[in-house]
Amino acid sequence: MELTAIVESLLFATQEPLPLPQMVAAIKDTAKDIRDAAADPTEVPEWIEPLIGVDELNIRGAIDELVSHYHKDNRAFTVVERPHGWRLCAKSSYSEWCRALYPGKKVQRLSQPALETLAIIAYRQPITKAGVEAVRGVSVDAMMQQLVDRGLVKVEGRAELPGKPLLYGTTDGFLDHFAVNSLDELPNATELRRVKLPTAVEQPSREGPSETQLSLEPVNLPDSQD
Repeated sequence: MELTAIVESLLFATQEPLPLPQMVAAIKDTAKDIRDAAADPTEVPEWIEPLIGVDELNIRGAIDELVSHYHKDNRAFTVVERPHGWRLCAKSSYSEWCRALYPGKKVQRLSQPALETLAIIAYRQPITKAGVEAVRGVSVDAMMQQLVDRGLVKVEGRAELPGKPLLYGTTDGFLDHFAVNSLDELPNATELRRVKLPTAVEQPSREGPSETQLSLEPVNLPDSQD
C-alpha cells in the first residue's frame, strides 16, 4: 500500500484541515497496530515497516505527488495548505459552481473602506482603533464592527495606554479568506511593517473625519477565496 494513497484517504476522510503531525501519528499508530496484531511476524506485510518510520518530510513528499497527479489529470480539485493543516479543495476556477450548492449563503464582498481598514490591522497588529483612525483619517467604528462580525478581526487585549483601549488583530479566518498560511505571505509584509504610522492620542470615538486627513493607497491583498 503506497503512502501517497494513504495520505489521500486521510485527506478525503475529513473536511477539516489536517496538520502534518496528526497525519504522521495516524499512519505510524495504525502501522504499529497492524504489526502487533499479527500472530506470526512473517505474516506482517512488507510495506508496514516503512510506514512505522514515516515522518513529516515523507508526508510532504506524498502531498506533492498528489498535487502533481491532480494537475496532470486536470482534476477539479487539489491539496492546499491552510493555517491549521492540509485539505482537499475545489480549485478556485470552480468556485461559482460549488456555491450553487449553497444558495442561501451569498458571498459578501468587502467594501474599499473595509479593505483599507483590514489592511492597516493586518500589517500593524496589534493596533488600537485610534491607531487605525490616525492612518485613515476618519472614524472606523462601523468598519471595525463589520470586520469583527465577519470573523476577520478579533480583540487581542488592551494597550498600555490611558483608558486601556482595545487592541485588534486578524484571525485565522482572515488567513483562510485571503488564502495565505501566515501574515508573512502578505504582499510586501516586511516593508510595510517598517513604515512609521502616525501616532494617535487615545480619545472617545469621533463621529466624523479627523482634523488631519491622511491618504491611504489600497493594499493589493490576494483575491478572496470565498
